[in-house]
Amino acid sequence: MKPLSRHEAEIFRLATLRGSCSITELAERLGVSDETVRRHIRPLVDRGQVEKVHGGIVLPDRLKEAPMERRMGENRAAKQAIARAVSEMIEDGDTLMLDTGSTTAYVAVALSGKQGLHVVTNSTEIGRILARQGTSKVYLVGGEVGSDQLATFGPQAIDFVRRFNVRHAILSIGGINAENELLNFGLDEADFSRAVIRQAASVNIVADYTKFSRHALVKVCDVEDIDTFITDRAPPKPFQRLLSENDTSLVIAA
Repeated sequence: MKPLSRHEAEIFRLATLRGSCSITELAERLGVSDETVRRHIRPLVDRGQVEKVHGGIVLPDRLKEAPMERRMGENRAAKQAIARAVSEMIEDGDTLMLDTGSTTAYVAVALSGKQGLHVVTNSTEIGRILARQGTSKVYLVGGEVGSDQLATFGPQAIDFVRRFNVRHAILSIGGINAENELLNFGLDEADFSRAVIRQAASVNIVADYTKFSRHALVKVCDVEDIDTFITDRAPPKPFQRLLSENDTSLVIAA
């Protein structure tokens, strides 16, 4: 096998370090044109070392979401801080929808001290956490259960969600691309999130800082579709400007 050139080796090193890189970022780091970067990416793609996505590259396994159990242990402190910030936004007796995700699972734990909530969720884990609280009502979405996430998806799940109108939607995402689109790993996940967005008066996205360097396959929505973005570190400046332009609130959890 032909050895990697200096530029190819550096591109692969950066992709390995970050999980994903945009063409623009790589061109700036290497001091070359976008076209030169694309030329050096091709051998890496041919070898299966990286995968080409719109506007950049990702490591092959970054297009797949890790199992729920592993994600619950990643960035635990950040997710717990985000969960506490969300809890402060929710009042006793509120109506809300939560999708499946490690961050939303931590949100459920933080919400377990609230009284009289009405919660719609497709996550069996979130349903278990909040149903044990006692005074809250939990509506578990029906549909096909995915083994990795223990959550329901598909047409039945979407039809069930459409029966409800809630005050808050609390949604997780898989990544944010160079165009500042909010992404998820699976089509079923993205379809479910979009259905939830349509049923909520306020749409709240929870995402720790790693989502800004992670690519996922399917677009969920744009910044203009959400009301509040809750994270644990200041987002990149272009994303902050986009939030401001769309009157989307930014909450940085401490």
